[in-house]
Amino acid sequence: MLYLRSVIVLENGNSFFEIFGISQIYELDATQLAARYRELQQQFHPDRFADKPERERNRAVQWSATINQAFDTLKSPLKRAQYLLAEKGFDSTGESTISRDPMFLMEQMELRESLTDVRDNDDPFAALDELRSRVNGDYREQQACFAQYYDASQYDEALDVVAKMQFSSKLLAEMDLLEEDLDDC
Repeated sequence: MLYLRSVIVLENGNSFFEIFGISQIYELDATQLAARYRELQQQFHPDRFADKPERERNRAVQWSATINQAFDTLKSPLKRAQYLLAEKGFDSTGESTISRDPMFLMEQMELRESLTDVRDNDDPFAALDELRSRVNGDYREQQACFAQYYDASQYDEALDVVAKMQFSSKLLAEMDLLEEDLDDC
């Protein structure tokens, strides 16, 4: 057991929210989360334990890695949603998590076709920005829906929203890669 400023006790089994000393809710203050992350890393950086016994040094390395993993998970809207569902016993990380909404699936196909067509557009950067704006809007709506379903303990509906969020997150990442490709041309 290691102590951080005598406020938070890090033990095996702490949730990521407990590590950061925040409520286990979906909607977080990203600025507050980042500030708390810097504070934890400053307190727990392995270099601060260089003159301690090997066991404490090893635990500091482990906790530093855990703090990094917790921050990576909590700052990502998709990973945070998946983590919250996992805490309730639902696995939403696999490829088997798919949306059953036929309208959404049709929209997926259209967005994929639009992304494929970006290179052929007269102004591919403008076309990409327009597409990104649309998908970002959808992603924000999906996050709001997830929060509502999660807060209402409607986990099956929340799972369906996470499937949609996975699509949006992946499509946004593909847009970033395409933009890099376009920049290189």
